[in-house]
Amino acid sequence: MIKGFRDFILRGNVIDLAVAVIIGGAFSAITKSLVEDIITPLIAAVAGKPDFSALVLNVNGTPLKYGNFLNAVIYFLIITFVIYFFLVLPMQKLLARIQGPQAAAVKPCPECLSDIPTAARRCKFCSEPVA
Repeated sequence: MIKGFRDFILRGNVIDLAVAVIIGGAFSAITKSLVEDIITPLIAAVAGKPDFSALVLNVNGTPLKYGNFLNAVIYFLIITFVIYFFLVLPMQKLLARIQGPQAAAVKPCPECLSDIPTAARRCKFCSEPVA
């Protein structure tokens, strides 16, 4: 039982996931500060009202706080915008620059069905001649 737990913990993807969660928490704080301290005040300067939490609809004496929902939607959209344009898009461009031109097209080996480059004359896995 302990050996199984040890094998589970030492798997690469579990450690990668733990690192991703920790970095995600740290990045969340940075993104939250960017949204609350910089972007929301800019919206307030343009639109005049950055916070919609005061918007309430009373239905049979029960308050429906749709302003809080609008705040959450706006916060979500701003965060996804920031993450896409400041993290995902630059990372994609960096990876494209690092990888350079795409690798040659591949074809399956008729013997072992491994992917091999189209220009190969022998399979690198089973040494089968490929026409």
